[in-house]
Amino acid sequence: MNIEEYRDYCLSVKGATECMPFDEYTLVYKIMDKMFTFAPLRTKDGRFWANLKCDPAKSVELMERYDGIFFGFYSDKKYWITVYLESDVPDKLIKELINHSVEEVVKKLPRKKRDEYNA
Repeated sequence: MNIEEYRDYCLSVKGATECMPFDEYTLVYKIMDKMFTFAPLRTKDGRFWANLKCDPAKSVELMERYDGIFFGFYSDKKYWITVYLESDVPDKLIKELINHSVEEVVKKLPRKKRDEYNA
C-alpha cells in the first residue's frame, strides 16, 4: 500500500476527517474528534509509515509475524503500532488494522458518542 492508498482508505472510513495539527508534514485521521491513525509525509529509512491504535495482545502477535510492524514511533507503545506501508504487511491487513484502530477508538468513547457513531 502506498501513502496515497493509505490516505484514500482512511478517508473512506465512516465519519473520518483529515487534519494536520502537528505540522505541515503529518496527516492525522480522526473520528468523533479522536485520532485513530497518523502518517508523516516524510519517509523514515526511505519508506512511508503509519501509526495505528491496536489492542496490546494483538500488537505482540503482529510484531512476531511481520517485520514491517513494531511498537509505535512517537506514541504510547502499549496502544499504538507502527506499520511500514510498503513492506511485508499485505494491503488487506493494513486496511483491517485501520478498521481495528477505529474500533479501538470507538469502544473508548463515552456511550452517547459510541451510540451516535454506530447509528
